[in-house]
Amino acid sequence: MNSKTFLSYASPLILGVLIFTSSFLDTKLFQIGELNFAVWVVLSSFCFACGYYMNKSFGWHTGGKIIFAVTVATALVSISVIAFFREYFQTPQLTGEIILLFALRNVILGSMGFFGQAICEVFLQQLQISGMTEKLKFIEETIKDARKESDLVIREAQVKANKIVNEAELNAKNVLLKKERIEKELREFIQIEKELIKKYEET
Repeated sequence: MNSKTFLSYASPLILGVLIFTSSFLDTKLFQIGELNFAVWVVLSSFCFACGYYMNKSFGWHTGGKIIFAVTVATALVSISVIAFFREYFQTPQLTGEIILLFALRNVILGSMGFFGQAICEVFLQQLQISGMTEKLKFIEETIKDARKESDLVIREAQVKANKIVNEAELNAKNVLLKKERIEKELREFIQIEKELIKKYEET
């Protein structure tokens, strides 16, 4: 297994670990502060990178399904761990609001994975569009060249056809002239024969 294949299959695991460990970094991560903001920026950046890489590795549909499955599975595991370690998370009573808040952390980081995937897909689509545009331009140029060549061939064919017709007409005229000349010569020859016969009879 090469490194690219390993990273392709490791990226969902890395995303799950990042989402899962976010619950343990600070139990009051939603409080306002520079440290909290920095933690969220770093985690979001890594999740974004995982989503970006997964879109390259698995594609839009499969990558999206993997990110969704990892986010849901991690949220369920996180809620189970929070319910078991209530004292660490300062949640003596596990209410629906607390479950929702901790699940929201996972969903936010998972959505950053979706965002990375979407950005990657946009870039890939732009590359495909630019490639298709270049192919379309090439095809249009080829069509223009083919039309020019076909027009040139048609013109040459018309010129040749006109030349053949003119030659045929000229040959036909020559044949008619020869025929008329031969008929005239035959008449003159017959006339001379008649005169010779007449003179012979007289003598």
